[in-house]
Formats: sequence, structure tokens, C-alpha cells
Amino acid sequence: MSKFAHALTTGQHNARRGWTLPMIGAVGLTLLLAGCGKSQAPSFDEQAAMAQRLQRVGSVELQAGNAGGAPKTGEQAYQAQCAACHAAGALGAPKFGDVAAWAPRIGAGLAALTNSALKGKNSMPPQAGGALSDLEVSRAAAYMANNGGAKFAEPKGE
Repeated sequence: MSKFAHALTTGQHNARRGWTLPMIGAVGLTLLLAGCGKSQAPSFDEQAAMAQRLQRVGSVELQAGNAGGAPKTGEQAYQAQCAACHAAGALGAPKFGDVAAWAPRIGAGLAALTNSALKGKNSMPPQAGGALSDLEVSRAAAYMANNGGAKFAEPKGE
């Protein structure tokens, strides 16, 4: 019979084994209690990192529709949405009034300009990221092209 089997049948076992589990428990309890007294506030960097992890992923924005009002003119649509990039030529946008930059675009025609503005092109998102109607986008394209040397008529409402 092995020593282990003999200890099980006779009830005799090594005295050191009986103290192992309580000692581990006592050491663990000591370490746990030693950490409980800390009440240090998180640093600014830790707070900023936490805020970054907890930030919103997206948002929903509701806008009032054009409640039966007249659509914007080309200039109004340009000022409302297009000027943000085209006034300064940001992200490769042809600068407002720059004849050389607008010449090849004008050559493609107003329909092609409007299509690019509606669907997006290069860095410009569809409808320039705005909430303009297709007619207003077309009017803004005509307004910018006309200030770059074109002679397009402003599209009429339906």
C-alpha cells in the first residue's frame, strides 16, 4: 500500500499539509486588505483616456425640412454648404473664381458637374456632406462654374 493510500485509510497525514491552504488564504487576505485603503483620484491623463474609451460612436441629427419654402439659389446653396471648402480650395477643391481650375470641369458640362457634386468626387462626399436638394446642388454647381468662367443658366425648379 502506498503512503498516500495508507494515510487515507488510517487518517494519519503529514501535519504540514494541513497548514498549506490556511496560509495561502491568510496571505491572500492580507494582500487584498492592503490594497483596499487606497483612495487616490485618477490623474488627468487617466480621466482623458477613460473619456476617450467611453465616447459616443455616432449620433443622430434631425433637421427640419424645407417646409414648402422656395429652394435656395445657387449663391445661397454655395454659401450654406460649398464655401467651406471651395472658398479656400481645401482638400483639392477647385477654388471659387479660379478660371484655370474650373476650365476642365466646365468643359465636361453642368450635368457632369452636378453628378460629381451629388455623388461625391475625390475628397468631396456626396452632396458635399450637406442637406441640400438635388436642385439646390445643381444651382450651386452652376453658380461656382459661372464664377469660374462658364455661362450656365441657373437650373429652374420643377
